[in-house]
Amino acid sequence: MIVIRMKHKILLCSLIVSTLFQSCTENKPQTHQQTKICIEQDELSPAKLARIRKRIHADKKTYQIDTAIQKKVKREGFNGNVLVAQKGVVLYRKSFGFAKFDRKRNDTLRIDSKFQLASMSKTFTAAAVLLLYERKKLSLEDTVQKFFPEFPYPGIQIKMLLSHRSGLPYYAYAFDDSVRRVKTPPTNLDIIRWFKQSKPALYNSPNRSFAYNNTNFMLLASIVEKVSGKPFDQFLRSEVFMPLGMKNTWLSTTSNDSININRTQGHEGRRLICKDYYDNVCGDKGVYSTVDDLLKWYKALSTNCLLSKKTLHEAFEPRSFERKGLKNYGYGFRMLLDEDQKHAKYIYHNGWWKGYSTLFWFSPQDDYVIIILSNCKNGTVYRIKSLLKILEEDNNVQNIEEDITD
Repeated sequence: MIVIRMKHKILLCSLIVSTLFQSCTENKPQTHQQTKICIEQDELSPAKLARIRKRIHADKKTYQIDTAIQKKVKREGFNGNVLVAQKGVVLYRKSFGFAKFDRKRNDTLRIDSKFQLASMSKTFTAAAVLLLYERKKLSLEDTVQKFFPEFPYPGIQIKMLLSHRSGLPYYAYAFDDSVRRVKTPPTNLDIIRWFKQSKPALYNSPNRSFAYNNTNFMLLASIVEKVSGKPFDQFLRSEVFMPLGMKNTWLSTTSNDSININRTQGHEGRRLICKDYYDNVCGDKGVYSTVDDLLKWYKALSTNCLLSKKTLHEAFEPRSFERKGLKNYGYGFRMLLDEDQKHAKYIYHNGWWKGYSTLFWFSPQDDYVIIILSNCKNGTVYRIKSLLKILEEDNNVQNIEEDITD
């Protein structure tokens, strides 16, 4: 009897420890080593890969995806790189066109070519903020004025910046020439100083409604710098990119020459888009990456290898309901909701900046990701309904708009 009771106690203790461990791994922030191990464990064995390929009809889907992408190339002039993966199987991974449209040398795009992600960069800014949140370095209820007392608008919280509910004006249009008289391209701190100087009117009162605005994520990057004590590019590199093995991903403001290896240039048609006045402002844009590195980003988001399950749930939760519809925004991620308009069916972010068009789209339910990067401005990047039909085998995509532009 005593032995049986002891066995029951041991079993009960084991279950409690197991439950606590699982809870910790789901809800506590990962160390860099844990993140590395998590990513490596996600790799599939050849035998398992073969079984999954058969189950998802991988060969058929690859053929169909290629047919759809070739149409984009031949009929709509697509120039860029594409990667599509489902359940750990890379179904499609190809390059089309040119990196810089330089006729004097071999200028063909490579699969490891780096593209400016434009607003897709916001997903990394959000992750940086949420990492500091998990580490209890900041609260999502903290206001901008906690970190920048000179900022002239009270009551604007971090969570409002993350969800585009701050009511702030867009910095690119908020200041007249008397403020922007400096010829040197401004940094984030310059923009914050301009807000202090001229105090342009709010677009709306804080937390009243959703209004997509790059000012929000410029401020978030500045808060990350303030809290971490590191330049934003260094924080992303050391805390996000390198732990995930994203060795070819950089912020444009970095001084490391590695960013220029296989770096593309943005175009509209065949016209090169030169450096923009606001290129040194970061957080809202500025990350350069490759399709392979973005696949690693998807794996991190779908396996809780960087952020905890609890934190990702917060990031992927819709935050704005003033208008009815399937489109919504969480913390740094766009989403299309399911029919009850309460949960995200698809999570994504697109981007456009000075000749670049980008899309990062994934389905938590069907475990697939679509990554399209173009260095030649083209709306075909956002027309992906044909790809969704292939990946979901024609199921449940009738409510998806043909063109996902916001």
